[in-house]
Amino acid sequence: MTVDVPSWAPNVIGSVAAVCTTGAFVPQVVRVWRLKRVDEISLATFAAFSVGVAVWLVYGVVVSSIPIVAANAVTLVLSLTIVALKVRYDRNPHPATRSPAS
Repeated sequence: MTVDVPSWAPNVIGSVAAVCTTGAFVPQVVRVWRLKRVDEISLATFAAFSVGVAVWLVYGVVVSSIPIVAANAVTLVLSLTIVALKVRYDRNPHPATRSPAS
């Protein structure tokens, strides 16, 4: 069963999906940046996610899909920002997050 859709529809659908999924990372980056707390964040999960997003980015380039390329480029930057902040704050915790015994 095939559905007859206008030629512009896939890019619009992809763009809407891209804005939703990419935008979902912005609050997480802002929260980590403001609170300087990363104890609830899994480095392994975000590292694996970043690799997956990088592969999706390559895929988007190969199939020449602007929504896939744009969304995954921005998502990769946001995800790698979280990875970098995780590594930074795990090594040098913010004073407010240190336990009294530290």
